Amino acid sequence: MEKISVTHELTCKKEYDIIVAGGGVAGVAAAITAKRRGKSVLLLEKSNILGGLATLGLVNLFVAMCNGRCKQIIFGLADEWIRLAGKYGYETISEHWRDGEPKEMITRRFTQRFSPYIFALQLTEMVKEEGIDLLFDCIASEPVMEGNHCKGIITESKSGREYYKAKMVIDVTGDADILRRSGMPTVSGRNFFSYFGFGITLESCKKAVETNNIMNAYTGGFAGGTIGLYGTGQPEDVPLYSGLTVEDVSDYLIRNQTTLLDRLKKDDPTSRDLTTIPLMPQFRTTCHIDGDYTLTMDDVYKHFDDAICAINDFDHRDVLMEIPLRAITKKGFDNLLTAGRCVSSEGYAWDMTRVIPPAIITGQCAAETAALAIDTNTPVAEVDIKTLQDRIASDNIMVHFPDEYLPEDTTHLEYAGDPNHK
Repeated sequence: MEKISVTHELTCKKEYDIIVAGGGVAGVAAAITAKRRGKSVLLLEKSNILGGLATLGLVNLFVAMCNGRCKQIIFGLADEWIRLAGKYGYETISEHWRDGEPKEMITRRFTQRFSPYIFALQLTEMVKEEGIDLLFDCIASEPVMEGNHCKGIITESKSGREYYKAKMVIDVTGDADILRRSGMPTVSGRNFFSYFGFGITLESCKKAVETNNIMNAYTGGFAGGTIGLYGTGQPEDVPLYSGLTVEDVSDYLIRNQTTLLDRLKKDDPTSRDLTTIPLMPQFRTTCHIDGDYTLTMDDVYKHFDDAICAINDFDHRDVLMEIPLRAITKKGFDNLLTAGRCVSSEGYAWDMTRVIPPAIITGQCAAETAALAIDTNTPVAEVDIKTLQDRIASDNIMVHFPDEYLPEDTTHLEYAGDPNHK
C-alpha cells in the first residue's frame, strides 16, 4: 500500500485560556460559563449553527428536569434555556411549571419541545453577547500533544489548517474526537437504525390553522430508520453503528436517506412535504472517555464526595444520580476534560447523561473545573473539590440531590431502561 508523509509547520494564530471543541448545548454552556469566569474562550463548531443534536439533529426536546413528583432536579443554564427556548418560537412547558415547581401534585413533568432553528439563533446571540470568539464551519481536527498535556488544537476550515494554543481544552464534540486523538482511553458505543425528520401534511396544516399554533403544522412521521431508544426491532441486516469512521457515518446516512425516500415515493406528492431532515447523524452513544470513574445504574441514589451535579432520569420517575468529577476527567491528562455525551458512563446511565439538560449542566461543570484549574495551576482531576462545588452551586446547579427526594424503596431498579415501566 502506498504511503505518503505530510509535514506542516504552523504558527500559533492565537492563544486562549480555554478552547471548547464542539458547539452543541454542552459546548455553548461551557463557553459561556468559562467566559463569565473571566477566561478568554474560543468555541469551535464544525457546522453552520450551534446546538448540535438539539438543533442540527432535530432532537429538539428538553427532557424532564424533575423527579416525576414535582421536584425540580436540574437547574443552571438548563433552567434558563428551557424557558428561553419558548420565547420566540412555540412553547410547550406545562402551565403548572411556568412559574417554578407546581403547588400541587401533577403527573406532567418539566419538559419543553422547541423550535430547533430559532433556538440555534438564540444560542448564537448569547455567544456573541458574551464576547466569545466563535468559529463556524471549523473542525477541531487534532490536539497538539506534549506527552499527555494538550498544548492546543489544530483546526481545518476555509482558512486551511491553523493552530490555536490553549491552557485548557474541553472536548464536547459528542464523539470524543479530540480526546481519542490525544491518547486518552475511550470506549465506543453502538447506535440503532434511527433517522427522524419533520414534515408537513395537508392535515397538519389544517390542524395548525384550527388551533392557531404553527407547531401543529409539523409532524414527525417522516423517518428512515424508526428504531427508538431501547433498540426494539433493530433490523437484522442493519449493523449497529459506532459512528466513529467516515465509512460508518456514510453507510448510516445512505441507508436512512434512501429508506426515507422509498417511503415518500408511496405518498401522494401533493399531500405532504418533507421540510427538515437531520443535518447530522442522530447517534446517541458514539464514544465516551474511560474516566477515573464510570457511572452505571448501580450508582443511582449514591452520593459522591466529588459530585459536580445531580441529574434525574427522563423516562422513569424517582431515578436520581450524581455525576462525580472523576467521570469527566482522567488522571495524567492535566488539561483535558469533557461533558455531555462523552461523560464516562455505560448502559442506561449513558442514556441518562447524554440528553440536553445533563449535557448543559455538565458543560457548565467542565468549564468551572477548567477555570479553577487555571486559577490554581492545578491539573483538572486534582482541583479542590469543595471550592469547585461552591463555584458550581453559585451557578444554581444542584450538586447533591436531597435524600428526602428518594423513594421509599431504593432497591428496585430492574425497570431502568425498560420501556414497559413508567
